[in-house]
Amino acid sequence: MKTIKVAAAIIVHNNKVFATQRGYGEFKDGWEFPGGKVEPGETSREALAREIREELDTEIVVGDLLETVEYDYPQFHLSMDCFLCTIRSGDLVLKEHEAARWLAREQLDSVDWLPADRSLIAKLKKEDTLA
Repeated sequence: MKTIKVAAAIIVHNNKVFATQRGYGEFKDGWEFPGGKVEPGETSREALAREIREELDTEIVVGDLLETVEYDYPQFHLSMDCFLCTIRSGDLVLKEHEAARWLAREQLDSVDWLPADRSLIAKLKKEDTLA
């Protein structure tokens, strides 16, 4: 089975996290943490900063690795490095996503997360950054 390596940004601001809704592809309409594929020669942190710049027109500060999610989808294995991030500059312009929401801890279950992202929700509910 093919492995796809991605990095995801858990962007935290005012005790809320930024969630995006996919606007294309097999998982269209599912909710996820923004990010994307790690290209050859890139670190996960570099890929994440590039993807957020490309997809959301925003510069982020990539902080601590929260978790690496390993998830088997039917067609591929996903290895997703998930980092806590903050905004350095920019307005989170949606270029590829259908919608976005800032979610407080008690709102994390209010969207239909993609399967690989779901495993992070329980962990995020315990995070001090979402106090």
